[in-house]
Amino acid sequence: MNSKSRQDYTRKHGRHLRVPVLPAEEQIIKKNAANVSLTVAEYLRRLSLGYEVKSTLDSEYVLQLVKVNADQGRLGGLLKLWLTDDPKLATCGGAWTPGVVRALLKRIEANQDEMLRLVQALKF
Repeated sequence: MNSKSRQDYTRKHGRHLRVPVLPAEEQIIKKNAANVSLTVAEYLRRLSLGYEVKSTLDSEYVLQLVKVNADQGRLGGLLKLWLTDDPKLATCGGAWTPGVVRALLKRIEANQDEMLRLVQALKF
């Protein structure tokens, strides 16, 4: 008789199930597994056991949003510095021309557009 009990099996040495799928279904399953950062086997195992599989794409979008928001804060700080005529500006020798301010405002607007795109890409 085998000395290993049933509980001693690992997944590697456990039972393997074979599920026939069409080529199109295979591609969809692989894509869905990649979207949640799981192997195909782990993805199918979790689904079949009733676990909720959460996407990792949303967390990636949130991380990108945090970075864009930090850029927005830095750009806003620069604009505030210019608008308040802070004494620190004297050291840059009048480099804050209207053209520089316009470029800063365009960058802020571009960041806002990027944030909107990322928020719209999130799945609620």
